[in-house]
Amino acid sequence: MILMMILSAEPFELIPGFLNQDEGEGLLAELDAQVAWRDEYLQMFGRRVRSPRRVCWYGDEGVGYRYSGHDHQAPGWLAPLEGLRERLQTQIGADFNFALLNRYANHSDSMGWHADNEPELGPEPVIASVSLGATRTFLVRPTQKIPGVRRNSTRLPLEHGSLLVMRGVSQRQYQHSLPKSSQPCGKRLNLTFRHVRPASADVASRLIR
Repeated sequence: MILMMILSAEPFELIPGFLNQDEGEGLLAELDAQVAWRDEYLQMFGRRVRSPRRVCWYGDEGVGYRYSGHDHQAPGWLAPLEGLRERLQTQIGADFNFALLNRYANHSDSMGWHADNEPELGPEPVIASVSLGATRTFLVRPTQKIPGVRRNSTRLPLEHGSLLVMRGVSQRQYQHSLPKSSQPCGKRLNLTFRHVRPASADVASRLIR
């Protein structure tokens, strides 16, 4: 069963209550007020479409990360994010130098199927995902589609203060998504910490233009 593998061992580990209620609420209020949230646009079927979430990113100054056709260069860390990074590094035993922040305003904001498999992350990245605010359902499914066999997805409820750790083959053998919810809900912040390796010469040249 995929569910047992995902919940009990690599490559996915869900830890409810990583932050207690007060810690989570304080961090949610602090980040929602301090972060310079921005819209991001994607090219889909020849059209420029606004991504159904807002984003921002922080990290070690100068670290560059490219995804969805956009280059992102870290400006440094906000104090509450740096404190959370240190706590995650101690808990997980991994080094993080970049954080991508996502803001889902309500049940209509979402993210489609994808994997965080950019070259800068390496073949088996460790990604720590902290959820704040409304509980949303996170879906996981195998990347490979076998003809004639239905790809079943596993549902993981990401509650306020929970931590989802993705590692090993999680980005090579699986895809994940955050679909729209049929039940109205409030905002949710998702903080994803990762280690970005030095960019290739081609990526670096784009970042400094």
